[in-house]
Amino acid sequence: MAEHPRTLQGRRNFIGLAAAAGVALVLAGCQVVPRERPAPPPPREEVPVPRPGLPEDETRNRVAVLVPQSGNNAGVGQSIANAANLALLDTGGDKIRITVYDTAQPGGAAAAANAALADGNGLFLGPLLADDVRAVAPLARRAGVPVIAFSNDSSVAGNGVYLMGFTPEQSINRVVSYARSRGLERFGGLVPEGLYGRRASQAMIQAVEAHGGRMVALQEFRRTPAAMRAAVQRLDAQGTYDAVLIADQAKNAAGVAAIVRTGPGKSARVLGTELWSTESGLASHASLRGSWFASASDTMFNQLRTRYRARYNRVPYRLASLGYDAVLLAVRAASDWRIGRPFPEKILTDPAGFVGVDGPFRFRPSGIAERGLQVQEVGASGLTVVSPAPRGF
Repeated sequence: MAEHPRTLQGRRNFIGLAAAAGVALVLAGCQVVPRERPAPPPPREEVPVPRPGLPEDETRNRVAVLVPQSGNNAGVGQSIANAANLALLDTGGDKIRITVYDTAQPGGAAAAANAALADGNGLFLGPLLADDVRAVAPLARRAGVPVIAFSNDSSVAGNGVYLMGFTPEQSINRVVSYARSRGLERFGGLVPEGLYGRRASQAMIQAVEAHGGRMVALQEFRRTPAAMRAAVQRLDAQGTYDAVLIADQAKNAAGVAAIVRTGPGKSARVLGTELWSTESGLASHASLRGSWFASASDTMFNQLRTRYRARYNRVPYRLASLGYDAVLLAVRAASDWRIGRPFPEKILTDPAGFVGVDGPFRFRPSGIAERGLQVQEVGASGLTVVSPAPRGF
């Protein structure tokens, strides 16, 4: 069971919920042999004092889950923590002990990381937010503890930090690649102001160039009706396009797409990003029908959602899968992780990768997870997979 600090709470090949429960782990033991000393005095008997709520472990390594359990992101953080606990139950992973630390507590993520290090955790799963990763990373690095973060901000990856989050670069590259395979050549882009919009802009330029397309124009917009309309008008004035990426959440993208549909670009194929996969009711937006976007497959997540709801009597956030897959990865590594020794970090960069609830993934040397994504089309009655995710690498 997962723990809360100071208070107990109740595959390379891992292929999902049913198969994960049957994983068998083998642990290599270690023995320390003291050197002989001439006539040593009898040692004094010392009685170890355990930390309150954290029992001593001689057969398990500790793994910290760093997520917000209070504040604005508490719902997402609790979903991830619950899914992590569910993964441990499903696999029967008895070689690791999970403890959950609240990154929104007083002192923030740094205080949570310091508490986790003091408790002897040898692997961090999380944090969720990029700023929290920046706070945790140097503390973990000095202690030799790898960080498998849930952020999607590629700027925090590397040097011991691995990102499980879905990045806009991956989804944009995948959907542009698919659009090129369907004969679309001239691309326009509409992105919101801010960091995500800048990252999406750069990702689109690189993807269009890499796949032999032509970037016609790229415009930034503020999220007001007047600013959106002005951005579309500026885009239309720069040339014709047969595909337009709208890199925003589906609700906002629908508003922009409705404007696109009334102008010269009305016949262009609308493209979306991974943000759309976290929203329901895409088909209710008439302006998005016929659009394509890339995301992880929902097949295994739907099974996870059913099990999650049965256990916790609530529906998980879509990002809960990150917590589940991160624990599956930790359980997989436990067979090579000797008790009391550093986590075997090299397993994270196995080029064959892993398979989890969100499909195949592997960590690149940059620390960013490369994922096998599917492309879906928004229709009047729901979503249709038009290009399945690959089964592996």
